[in-house]
Amino acid sequence: MQRDTYDSDHEDFRQAVRAFIARDVQPHHGRWENEGLIERTAWEAAGQQGLIGIAVPEEFGGGGTPDFRYRLIIMEELAAAAANSFNAGLSVQDDLVIPYLVDLGSQEQKARWLPGLCAGTLIGSLAMTEPGTGSDLRSIRTTAVSSADGWILDGQKTFITNGMHADVVIVFARTNPDSSNAAFSLFLVDTLSEGFRRGRKLEKVGLRGNDTAELYFDQIHLPREALLGVEGAGFSHLMDRLPRERLAIAATSLAASSAAFEWTKSYCFERKAFGRPVGDFQNTRFTLAEIATELDFGWAFLDRAVHLLNAEELSAVDAAKAKWWMTALHQRVVDQCVQLHGGYGYMLEYPIARAFLDARIQPIYGGTNEIMKEIIGRDIADRTRSQV
Repeated sequence: MQRDTYDSDHEDFRQAVRAFIARDVQPHHGRWENEGLIERTAWEAAGQQGLIGIAVPEEFGGGGTPDFRYRLIIMEELAAAAANSFNAGLSVQDDLVIPYLVDLGSQEQKARWLPGLCAGTLIGSLAMTEPGTGSDLRSIRTTAVSSADGWILDGQKTFITNGMHADVVIVFARTNPDSSNAAFSLFLVDTLSEGFRRGRKLEKVGLRGNDTAELYFDQIHLPREALLGVEGAGFSHLMDRLPRERLAIAATSLAASSAAFEWTKSYCFERKAFGRPVGDFQNTRFTLAEIATELDFGWAFLDRAVHLLNAEELSAVDAAKAKWWMTALHQRVVDQCVQLHGGYGYMLEYPIARAFLDARIQPIYGGTNEIMKEIIGRDIADRTRSQV
């Protein structure tokens, strides 16, 4: 299907992204995967090329262009290069941390953090999940207690993307822990703060090059101005920004699925079995036809969702639909593509093998797909009842 999503400016940007990846990502990506950490120089190079903070106002070091299609191009090109770990890290920076600061930060907070985040000289992370809570954020135990001159933050977080590199962490914490109606707030934590420490760099099945960590906040004394947004409104702040996060996850899955399909098409018509290309067997053609059709439907839905996001009209329900369906499609596509590669699909020297491993987290983070279906189902129930 021919997409008409992009104009000439977008395509010029795509060429710049491809040049950056060829120069600063692909020569090092294998080593990052083996070492479990992406070098900070890659972040700085991305910042120098203007690939981070595209939507951030120019006064704070960004590109001043709030058009999510530019982010989508970066996702597509990194996926095509099998650089899924860097894709995940940049998404946390650009689709979570930076928008929280742009939307909720004071002028002082924006001036302190945004220029470095856009330049790639600073790396950010978002700390919500805790051991034993998973997607149940109302059960978190991390607390921020008001003190005479600020806050005392105490607790721990886990599964934190960019955790080992992070210079600033947005922390979700309880701010009235003794109340039966617990309120939650967000805090900006400088990782140089006394009482902050990093735990293990977690060993994951996929996205091996992306650092994921345990973080500890041991009675950290935060200044009053560390509060991000409105005190007690932390949960609503999260809910308001989840549609963008979930759309970014959906977009990453669709880009990765398309990349896997491109590699597999090429392989099927290069590899021969029983004297003819694998792609000439009917079963192979049927599988390729199914994948191609589902990807076309996926891109049509995603392009519409991106249009809604740019217009600030993307609903939580539409984002949930995109997230669950495209991440589920991602699982089917990479599984079928591994099968079509045969034994070579199980070898890590082939990008499809890493793509298979990298894909599995997509239906889990950002809210599990079971939660996405509950959001959609609850909306259906509410609408139906209102019509009865």
